[in-house]
Order: sequence, then C-alpha cells, then structure tokens
Amino acid sequence: MIRQYDQCFVLETAHSSYILRILPTKQLEHLYYGKKLTITSCRDIVPLIEQHAFAPGNTNIYDEEHPEYSLEDMRLEVGTIGKGDIRVPFVEIIHDDGSSTNDFLYHDAKINTTRTPINTLPYAINNQEELEITLVDEAYDVTLKLYYNVYDKYDMITRRAVLINNNKNAIRLNRLMSTQLDFSTHDFVLTTFNGSWTDEMNRHDYVVESGLHINASFTGSSSSRANPFVMLSNKHTSEDAGEVYGLNLIYSGNHYEAVEVSSYGKMRFVSGINPQNFSFLLAQGEQFESPEAVMCYSDRGFNDMSQHMHKFINDCIVRGSWQHQERPILLNSWEANYFKINEQKLIKQAKAAKKAGIELFVMDDGWFGKRDNDQSSLGDWQYDPKKLPHGLKHLVDKINEIGLDFGIWVEPEMVNVDSNLYRSHPNWTIAIPGHGQSEGRHQRILDLCNPEVVDYLTKVMSELFESANIKYVKWDMNRTFSDIYSPYLPSDKQQEVFHRYIIGLYKLLDNLTKAFPDILFEGCASGGNRFDLGMLCFMPQIWASDNTDALCRARIQKNYSYGYPLSVISNHVSSTPNHQTLRTTPLDTRYNVACFGILGYEINLADLSNEALEEITKQIAAYKVHRKTFQFGTFYRVNQVLHNWCVVNDDQKDAIGMLLQELVLPHHQYHQFIARGLKEDSHYHFFNEAKQYNVKLFGDLINTASPVHIKQDSLAHQVVAKFVKMPGEVEDIHTTGSVLMQGVGLKQAFSANGYNENVRYFQDFASRLYFIEEESEMK
Repeated sequence: MIRQYDQCFVLETAHSSYILRILPTKQLEHLYYGKKLTITSCRDIVPLIEQHAFAPGNTNIYDEEHPEYSLEDMRLEVGTIGKGDIRVPFVEIIHDDGSSTNDFLYHDAKINTTRTPINTLPYAINNQEELEITLVDEAYDVTLKLYYNVYDKYDMITRRAVLINNNKNAIRLNRLMSTQLDFSTHDFVLTTFNGSWTDEMNRHDYVVESGLHINASFTGSSSSRANPFVMLSNKHTSEDAGEVYGLNLIYSGNHYEAVEVSSYGKMRFVSGINPQNFSFLLAQGEQFESPEAVMCYSDRGFNDMSQHMHKFINDCIVRGSWQHQERPILLNSWEANYFKINEQKLIKQAKAAKKAGIELFVMDDGWFGKRDNDQSSLGDWQYDPKKLPHGLKHLVDKINEIGLDFGIWVEPEMVNVDSNLYRSHPNWTIAIPGHGQSEGRHQRILDLCNPEVVDYLTKVMSELFESANIKYVKWDMNRTFSDIYSPYLPSDKQQEVFHRYIIGLYKLLDNLTKAFPDILFEGCASGGNRFDLGMLCFMPQIWASDNTDALCRARIQKNYSYGYPLSVISNHVSSTPNHQTLRTTPLDTRYNVACFGILGYEINLADLSNEALEEITKQIAAYKVHRKTFQFGTFYRVNQVLHNWCVVNDDQKDAIGMLLQELVLPHHQYHQFIARGLKEDSHYHFFNEAKQYNVKLFGDLINTASPVHIKQDSLAHQVVAKFVKMPGEVEDIHTTGSVLMQGVGLKQAFSANGYNENVRYFQDFASRLYFIEEESEMK
C-alpha cells in the first residue's frame, strides 16, 4: 500500500514500511525503511524526522534560507554533486557548460494503480501499486523520475530512475543509480558473494565501520566475480533471527553496489549500473532508464528474507509457460564426450538415459560447423555432416522415438575468427578496428549494440529452433569483454557499449522467448557468470557453475539460495574423479546435493556399472516423487557443524532434509539433523532410505570378521565384495514437528570401535537424505 500524508509518503508491505518526505528545501529526505510501523497521519511520522538546528562545522549549508541543513549530514533519497553532499552520488551529469552540479527538487508525485513499463530493460511483473515522483533541476532543465513499486505479500519494494534531458543542449550522463538507502547509523555487516570460474558465490562478511566499500562487476556481465545480490544485516543476525536487508538488481551487465560511512556516522547504500567506463550522451528529449533494484527487509533472519526473495522471483521475475512448471530431469552430453560427439554415441547414451528414467537429452557443444575444439565455427549454426550424417532433425526424431525430449547447446553471442560468419562480417564484433585484439576461449563477442546483428541472430536462431522438435536450449556465453569498442557507434558514444550490448541482448532474448514460448531456456555463462534477475526474466533456470564437484557445489548452491530460489538453480550429477577437482565423492552425495534444485546428469550412463546405473535409476525415481518440493518448496539453511538443509512443501506435510559432512573428525560419533518449517503440533514420521555398503569401503578391516585372511584388492576380496554387503543404519522415528525442529539425535557414526546396523557409515564427503511425512496420528 502507498499513502501520502501531506509532505510524506508511506510505502507498506505485509511486514515492512518505507517512509520519505519532502524537505523544506524540496529535496527528498529518507526517513525510514524497516519493520512495519503503524502510521495513520503526519503526526505519527514526526518522531522519525531528524531535528536540525545548525549545520555541522566545516560543511556547506544548502541555502541561506535554511542554515540548519547541510546535505552532507542528511538522509536523502537522491545524492547529487555540487550542493554539499560529498558522499557517493546517485546521479552524475556533465552539462554542456562543463558543470557537474545538479539540484533535483521535488516537482510532483502520483500513485499509479499499474506500473510504468521500462522500454529498454526487463522488470518485475505483478505489482500492485507504484509511486512516481518527479524531480526537476530547473537550472539545467533536466528531469529525474523516481519509481517505487510495492509488492505487499512478498515484502518487496523495487526502485528505479529515469533521467530526461529537456535542455536544447546535450548532456553526458556518467552515473545513474537504481536505488539509494541512507541509514542514520552504520552498525551493519555487508555480505557479498564473490568468486571466479568454477568457484562462484563465496560469501564474504564485512563489518561496516568507515570509508567506502564497493562490490562491482566490470566484465560486461553480472559476473561470477561479484554477484549483484548483497545483504546488509545486524552483527548478530542469524539464519532465523535478526534484521537483514536483501538487495538485488534486475540487470545482467556491469553492476555496482557501494556502502559508504560518512563523517557523521550515517551509512549510504547505492546500487545500479557500474559507473566505471560508463557514459551516455543524451540529446534534447532523450531519456535514460536505470535497471530496477529489488529490496527486501526482514527482522526474522536470513532464512525469512531468502524465502520472500524466492517467492518474489518465482512469481514476479520468472515468467512464461515454465514459470511454475516442474523442470525435467536431463542428461547433458558434455562431460561424457566433450567435442567428440557423433550420432551413434548420442543415441547409445540416450537409450541408457531413458532406461534410467531421464526425461530430456541435451546435445552440448561440438555439433555444428567444424567444431572439433573451441578454436573454430562459433557463428556457423549448421550441423556438422560428419558427426550428424543424417542431419539434426533425424537425430532429434531418433531421440524422440526413444522417449526423450531433445535439447541443444548454443552460444549465439560469440564468434570465432575461423568461421564463415566472421569472414563475412568482420565488423560485427566488439573490436577496435586496426588494433590487435585480446580474446577469451579463442572467440570474440558479437556487437549487440548493432540492431543488424540482433536481427541476424534472431533469424538464425529461429531457423535452428524451428528445424527440429527442440524443447530445451542451453544458452552459453563463455568470455568477458575486452577491446571494448563498437564499430556501429560513433566515437563519442563508445562509453555506451557495455549498456547498449545488454539492451541488445535483452531485445534478442525477448524476440526468441516470445517466438518460442514453450522452449525451456537455461542460461549459462561459463557457469555462474550471468546468474542474475535480468536473465531470469527470460530464462527460468540458470546453470549454477561449471564445477560439478559435490563438495564445492554444496557451498555454491547454499550461497545462491540466499538470494535465489531452488527452482532456478540447475545442478548436475557427474562422474568421479570429478573433472574439475579430481575429487572422488560418493554417488549418493553427488545426488543428494544436486537434487536440491533442478536435477540433471552429466555422466556417460552407457559406461556405468550395473550397480551404479541401478542406483541412479533409484535416485531419479525418488526425485520424481519429491520434485515439486525440491524445486518449489520452502528452503531452510540450518547453522551447525555439518551442512544441514531442509526443504518443506507448501502445506508443511512433507519435507526432505540433507546432512553432509566434509571431513571426518576422529571420535566425533554423534550428530543431529535439525528440521525447519514444520507444524509444531503435528506428528511426523522421520526416516531415511536403508542402504548397503560394499565391504571394500572398509579396507582390510574385513579381516576382523573373516575366518580366513583376505588380501586387500585380491581376487578373493573382489568375490567377497560381490556377495557380502554391510548394512547401513536405519532411522525410523515418530514424533512431533517441534521435536524434529529441536533436533534428531542420529545413530552414531563409525569411530573405530566397531560396526553393525546401528552404526552410521559416514566417511569424508558422506551425506544423508532424510524424509519427513506428516501422520494423521502418533504411532
């Protein structure tokens, strides 16, 4: 709900309030964002207003009529340059006369019942109300519009800005943020998620004390280096208690999040397009739209904030026919084949996939042009007749006859110099004419600033998707930007390349997703290089990381979950030793981690042993039973020594939990699983799946029980292992939800003192899934 009380505006969600007012000087003052307050009139707001009698020394007063106001010591909605506010600004403009001073003052406001669309960028849908405030810098005839959208039941508020040049002279926009939050104190922890290829989403917590801290991307994409999702929390906030702000940006390009503490102890947060190497020239009548920023407040800890984010993303960011549809289980061909694919191999692997219960077969890189490595053929999206002698459609039909849907890998934004496309259009790439070029993965970036390139890619991708019964597209993007220059743009617009590229990308994606509404698009950019809300407006799921190692993935997926729902996180079970780390982890652990989200496999099923294939078949069957909960359930992180996850379905009748151990600690036998999200007074059945273990896992300890000595790895050892299995522990508990959420004491783990059916085989990288089902009565 949005209400105006005289000079004040109150934005309310189910559990939060956002309050601002018009200062006597006509700037906008930020008064409050936090736990919901009861506001019925202007009188209720008065205590939130800072009382100023005299401006601090060594500061500049705004004007002689208001000697009490120095903008450096005010909480503002918009920080500018030149009028005394020396903190990180919201907007930065160079005017025709060379001045960079701006003074945006309140002009008018209105409450819209429908949102104002953004012309160049994606935005959240299904909003309820919008506050539109117009500010004007009369000296330079420039207008700044601020848009606030309220999503009541999600506890979400979004902000964005539009700058309009009404002056007859052009202006140069060097910065326009999407949101600004000014706090009266700086008692916060800033949490960012940073990393690199195969090492995405490492959580970093910084106690905010002084100075300026920046989290930003300058790769041309939202990047694995610094995800645009950040958090601000109190020092003692936990998963289940305490105040936290979740902050994100609906944008896939270079982003910027900054926290600055002023000399007076106030803290400013801004978020938007990275101003580094950014500049936009606006002629008279032209406007610039900032991306939409997303803000969520909770006083009930990280889990509650995350769950509001998850529901908002599922309902208001993801859209189209796949918005709430359960995602299929797929087999991807990459790690089984790399570039060495052919029709015979793929059909053999697809038959094994069908037998295991897979629903979708995906042909990854290597199927087109002369693509035997990564040095050629990007841009030439015609199948290789040597690998697919009967054509793409024939292969797809064969896969369909087996009983599987078909998916395909593409990387439309890229081109190799060794390609027909580059030879025909060398001026279609991001490159400085006449200069040497730096490349990544032997490829260059097509210039999506150029509408002709966008139209071409729309045409060639449409022809590909229409050529066969393609149900899924993995859209990859495998390099960062270098030699940033668009041959399409004039020299005075070259600092617009980064942003114009993203606008072109969104136009391309909008064209294709509207033309092919039933295709399931999965975003990928060397894994998590473009895991952001902008891409999720077009692609309902994103490949989380090229690293499929279960231990690494447990951390990566957990940290994504702070800002993104399980329904958009794509995970694969792969072979061991793992192709990225050479680590060997149990097959059940690889599955147990991957099933929290969208399950897939990236393994040569045709080469597996019968035992492994049987286990995978059981995994897939179990996932299908619980798929809706795994993908769309309410997810909880539980802080304890072990990785402890719990996901609960909407009616709280069923839940699945996971416990994962990294390294065994000697003589630490006792562990708990802690549930979350259950009905406290309901009765539940808590159980695990009974397993048996190969005696070879116990090494020569077999001789403590064998009547004859068995040499390790001998033929006798092999024979015994074939017929003798060690029983796994069984958990079978009937109790209330409140007890399960207090913690379940599990069967003791092996600790060198003996093993039987009451001992948990829980070695390095071991894990368990636990199932929780509501019962009608206590047993």
